[in-house]
Order: sequence, then C-alpha cells, then structure tokens
Amino acid sequence: MASLVTASGSAEPAETLSDRYRRVRSASLTLTAPLTVEDQVVQTMPEVSPTKWHLAHVTWFFERFCLLEHRPDYRARDERYLHLFNSYYYTVGDMFQRMDRGILSRPTVAEIHAYRAHVDECMIDLIAERAGDADFEKLVVLGLNHEQQHQELILTDIKQVLFINPLGPAYRNLPAPPPSHFKPLTFTDIPGGIEHIGFAGEGFSFDNETPRHRVLLEDHALGDRLVTNAEYAEFMADGGYGEPALWLADGWAKIHADGWNRPLCWSADLSREFTLGGWQDMDANAPVCHVSFYEADAFARWAGARLPSEAEWELAAARSEVGGNLLDSDQLRPLAASGRVQGITQLFGDVWEWTASGYNPYPGFEPLAGSLGEYNGKFMCNQMVVRGGSCATWSEHIRATYRSFFYPQDRWQFLGIRLARNT
Repeated sequence: MASLVTASGSAEPAETLSDRYRRVRSASLTLTAPLTVEDQVVQTMPEVSPTKWHLAHVTWFFERFCLLEHRPDYRARDERYLHLFNSYYYTVGDMFQRMDRGILSRPTVAEIHAYRAHVDECMIDLIAERAGDADFEKLVVLGLNHEQQHQELILTDIKQVLFINPLGPAYRNLPAPPPSHFKPLTFTDIPGGIEHIGFAGEGFSFDNETPRHRVLLEDHALGDRLVTNAEYAEFMADGGYGEPALWLADGWAKIHADGWNRPLCWSADLSREFTLGGWQDMDANAPVCHVSFYEADAFARWAGARLPSEAEWELAAARSEVGGNLLDSDQLRPLAASGRVQGITQLFGDVWEWTASGYNPYPGFEPLAGSLGEYNGKFMCNQMVVRGGSCATWSEHIRATYRSFFYPQDRWQFLGIRLARNT
C-alpha cells in the first residue's frame, strides 16, 4: 500500500528544480495508485472531474505553457489533447465541456500515463536548458503548485465518486486516528486596528494573494477550534434546517430545491460519515465537513456568532506556523482538536474554513500577464473565500495568505466552519 507521506514532505533547501519537478509529478501517480482503472474514469457531478482528466490536465499545462512556448522544436504529443485537457484558458483555445469529461473513455488511463512520461522527459531536458532563466523557472514553479492543487482535487473528487457508489468502497484503508477528546469551544479576543494582509517577500504565491495592503479591523473574537460534528448535530436537532430566519434567501431556496437536511457524506441516521476509508462511525469531536457556505452561515447565526472575515482569519494564522492535519499526516480525514494545545488551533488542515468574505481582487491587484492571467482573476465574482487548507492539502503548498474560493452552494470539498463574533 502506497503511503502518501513519502509523496511529499518539505522541500530540502538543496533541492533542484528538476528534483522538485520529479517529486511533485511522482506524487500524482502515488495518489492514484490505490485506484482501479474503472475508478479513474467516473464523473458524478459537474464539479468533479475524473481522475484521469486531472492527470492529463496538469500535464497539458506543462506542454502548453512550457514546451510549446519555450522550446521551438517541440510538437504536441497529440494535437487533440490541447482541446480535451484545456480547463478554462479561452485565450489559448476552446475546451471540452467540463460536465462531459466523464464520457471520455479514450484516451485510456494507460495512454495518459504515456502522455505524462513523454512530457516529463521533455520538461526535464527543457529545465536543464533554461537553467538560470528566472522567468521560466517561475513558470515551472507555478505549474508545480497547480499540480498540487489538482492532487488535492484527485482526492476530493474520488471521494465523491466512491460516496455515490452503493457499495461504499474505500479509496484505501486509513491509519487509526489519534484518540478523540472533547475540547470545549472558547473564543480568543483580538483587538482591532489597521493591519496588513496579503503576500509579500520571497517565495511563491498566487497572484490573488497580492498586493499586500492595509485593512481596518474592529475588535473581534475567533473560536479556538473548528465546529464539531456534535455541535452541528445540535443545530440540526434544534430545527436549524427548518428555521427560515437563520438562512440567507438563496440558501433557503437551495436547501429546499435539493432537499438538504444534513451535511454531505452523512448517513441518514446521522451515525456514520463517508470517508476516503469508506463508511466510518461518526466522531462527534471531529470537525464537521462538507457543508456549504449557506449551511455554515446559518449555523453561525444559530450559535449567536458569525463567520470570520478573511482578514480576521489571516491575521490569526500569520501568528502560527503551518502545521496540523494536512496531507502529509496521511490521515485523509478531519480530526478532533487536541485538548493539549492552547490558543487558536486547527488553522491549517482538517477542513477549508468558510469566511464571510466574497472572492474579490485586493486593492491594486494585477493578474499575471498573458493567458496565465486567466488562472484566478476572472473568477473574482459570486464566490466566497475559504482559508487554511484541508486534510488533503500538502503542508508545503499552504500558507497564511493563501486564498481559495468556492461558490456558496458548494460542499463536495473538505469545507467546514470556524466561528467569530464581535466584541
């Protein structure tokens, strides 16, 4: 059985770009090793892509933006792949419809593996040829971070594929979790003032994390841990899904249109939840997971609190080292907070935390030049910011300034709740 821990780990200071390329690309194949060929071709909803599509798309990124643009003698492995595996880059051509990715029986998984091997061989040569070219190396690093995003999607998407299956198959056996303990929820007071958020300094960041800028915060308090399954069950038992005063209008319409009465991946009797290890008994102390922004917002109102803004979250996280139940821990599920840790905990890992902030550009934001400007900027409308990563995020990939985003009705990802309140 392949262990995910060996697929990543923090990059060594002496790691060359070629070594990093090989390591990150290899991790994608390690993640898919427990899957059958049949597992890798299924698409259960428009938001979920087949595993083999992820493997091909991240390879398309390197072929399209590195090899075809920076190696004059390179020719596409298969011209048709430029269409099939484009995601949303309209400036470089049209793409196959996202909702129809699951109808593609060809190219096969084996053919996609051969495509990856071909592109990898060419990329290693090109990285050596362009050594010392800072702009090209930044492009490769962007591609590797893009692949790590899709490694998380490989796990979250296959979870939904297996969840829909009446057999309830497991992605693989999971290690035994640490003992689960109840940790009372407390709030930590944080003074307001003029602060700075956003990325600045050395190292990689996505364009949507910049520029660093000032924000004005009022005095507030943050919950010292994530909301648990037991606490969310109390909300449900108290009629939370039936009380319109708790819900945003669009959320109220959504839960009635789709018949929502519990988080995604919970059993009807509320005793079990589906995990990447298959159906497991519910851990009352573990963070609630697979809830939409609408559900998170309604729970916060019921609890006499609110969701934090992304600035409030970032300033708390900036005081903490990246660590926690991330993909490196190999648990692949949210875990209960440790009662031995003081202060604000679970800021990184376990679940992405919904914030009250819409996904908008920072003041002075400028997208990347050219086609890569489509990566983030054009999605800055009608989505909500989530922070902190999840149990499917590599530790080297996440940071306090990292902004991800989902539509308010989304709940197929590892999405959970932290409370905030005014003071």
